[in-house]
Amino acid sequence: MPTVVTHSFVSIALAPVFRRQNVSTAVIVMGGICCVIPDIDAIGFLLGIPYNSIFGHRGFTHSLLFAFLLAGVLTPFVSKPAEGTCRPWVVFLFLFLCTVSHPLLDALTDGGYGVALFSPFSNERFFFPWRPIKVSPLGVSRFLSGQANPVIFSELKWVAVPCLSIFVATLRWRKLRARLFQ
Repeated sequence: MPTVVTHSFVSIALAPVFRRQNVSTAVIVMGGICCVIPDIDAIGFLLGIPYNSIFGHRGFTHSLLFAFLLAGVLTPFVSKPAEGTCRPWVVFLFLFLCTVSHPLLDALTDGGYGVALFSPFSNERFFFPWRPIKVSPLGVSRFLSGQANPVIFSELKWVAVPCLSIFVATLRWRKLRARLFQ
């Protein structure tokens, strides 16, 4: 899996895409949290839940249904019905995309059992055919033991740079569009 920090880059990358919809800072921060929440299932390792269980790592919390439910539950807490703020469906879409980005990035990694995208209806695990992201070792001690460098380089190349590119391209497009259509 990409690291917690890297997952949250997606929220930052999507922020200017949704800026026109008046997405608030609170929504962007909640999006960053949604980007990392699916890994809450890692607690299953401590509880003895098997990795390949529906509630194991990369199980239900990495599914499309979980992303849908989480976005639905959190939307009322960060949506403000005041005039000038974004509509609840926009908040829902932003939070859903942030949450679903997590299993999609995990499906691009080169390790683990895959991602149960369709859980609880199917516990089949999926990877994309192309898996360029080095999987991060589970546990801080293993991460700091020297295994971090290839992971960090991989995440910079395949997650951080594309997210930054989306962020900058969106800002530039908005500026260009404003000039062209004044």
